[in-house]
Amino acid sequence: MPSGPAVSKYITVQSQTEVMPTPTPAQGLPAPEALSDTFYVYDVDIGDEEVRYYGEPLTPRERVVERLAPQFRERGYRVTLQYDTGEYVLIARERSLGVDGVPWANVLMLAATVLTTLAAGALWYGLPVFEDPLVALRAWPFTLGVLGILGTHELGHYALSRHHEVEASLPYFIPIPNPIGTLGAVIRMRDHLPSRTALFDIGVAGPLAGLVTTIVVAAIGVLLPPVDLPAGALVRDYQIGFPLLIQGIAALLGEPLYYAQPGRIVNPLVVAAWVGAFVTFLNLIPVGQLDGAHVTRALIGDWLDRLQLVVPFALWGIAGFHILFGDSRAAFLWGVWGLFALVFSRVGGADPIDDTPVGRRRQAVAVVALVLGLLCFSPAPIVFTG
Repeated sequence: MPSGPAVSKYITVQSQTEVMPTPTPAQGLPAPEALSDTFYVYDVDIGDEEVRYYGEPLTPRERVVERLAPQFRERGYRVTLQYDTGEYVLIARERSLGVDGVPWANVLMLAATVLTTLAAGALWYGLPVFEDPLVALRAWPFTLGVLGILGTHELGHYALSRHHEVEASLPYFIPIPNPIGTLGAVIRMRDHLPSRTALFDIGVAGPLAGLVTTIVVAAIGVLLPPVDLPAGALVRDYQIGFPLLIQGIAALLGEPLYYAQPGRIVNPLVVAAWVGAFVTFLNLIPVGQLDGAHVTRALIGDWLDRLQLVVPFALWGIAGFHILFGDSRAAFLWGVWGLFALVFSRVGGADPIDDTPVGRRRQAVAVVALVLGLLCFSPAPIVFTG
């Protein structure tokens, strides 16, 4: 039975049942009585873009959407529960798997990231970008490599989101004026995950797709000639630690990653592959909304909550190791990522509707992803030596 205040509202609206709006078959939404086991509805507001069911939860709040989402999803809607001006309201919005109109935000952020990665690439090529900004256009291979890897990663997520009929945005690239020109890229999932299987597939598709491109970019890069940086070049003060994945590719092709000559570095396309490997490793950390958390949640369920408590301390452990035994200059990076992991773990992750565990084939894919992720790890990925 509803609580006291809810009963009072129920009695008030009973005399108005003839005028209370009800979703029509044309809208395809559940009628209020279809929700009665989970959410008691006393009013419905039908708008142009959403339908709002006002009522009282009859189960714990966190279980309401979990129980009702399948009814709405099979009718082409997603639903959220909010507490608005003293009332609980279920908000149903139509799901859209396509792209409506020109995604200007995505286009503008991509254009900005092209500019910032060109500027970063110009530094790795030793181009006099401060004397002639247009010379940065010659750094297009670096930009193509970085954006190709990040774009493939996010499009892997997007493709599997579409496969599982989960509403997701196109990739948003994040421009920033740093030595690599970007903070990566993301897609937004504005939908419920139907199952652990869907969560796993969407989560693992990005890193695996990005790694394929990373391997191709690394192989091309190590075969291209190295670059001699001029004296005073900013990136001469950065030392890159290549992970085993890129070291293995270079060894197989018989090419070096480091040179004895001062100022000589690998072709910047290899640096772009390093970006891809480093981003892949960070994304596979099992916390918050990172890909590693999605994959791990699909594998072990709520045990992820316990695992997330350990992750920040593991990263701080790497920082501590560097301070005591390794390169203390690399400690700062892992200390910061330990703080990020602590914050991410508090954000919360995806919660699939169907909690059925994934099968053995996906468990095997998870092992492959874990091994590849470890091959992307470098104890000191980038160090400022200046």
